[in-house]
Amino acid sequence: MSDCAQHLNVDGQAIALDSEGYLVELSNWSPAVAEQLAQQAELPLTDAHWEVITLLREFYQTFEHAPAMRPLVKAVKLQLGEDKGRSIYLMKLFPDSPAKLAAKIAGLPKPTNCI
Repeated sequence: MSDCAQHLNVDGQAIALDSEGYLVELSNWSPAVAEQLAQQAELPLTDAHWEVITLLREFYQTFEHAPAMRPLVKAVKLQLGEDKGRSIYLMKLFPDSPAKLAAKIAGLPKPTNCI
């Protein structure tokens, strides 16, 4: 997948993004990269965002894919509790498509079958 459409400049390093704004090289992710990706989405990151981002990165390490919405809600519910394991909570944090936006900011590939 080398259709580089754009780059982020993070600490003097050019980070390649694909045509949808996802990292081309997942190993280029860092918290500074996450901040820049969130900034592009006009999304200020709070501790609540970082909880979900961390959970997503752990999910990816375990299952080798980014979760679609339903598995994301289930994973959040299991790890962060009933209050946070709801679609409405994730929609407030990551508007429009929580699974896609959170995965992008977490430096993961676009989830498949995002419902």
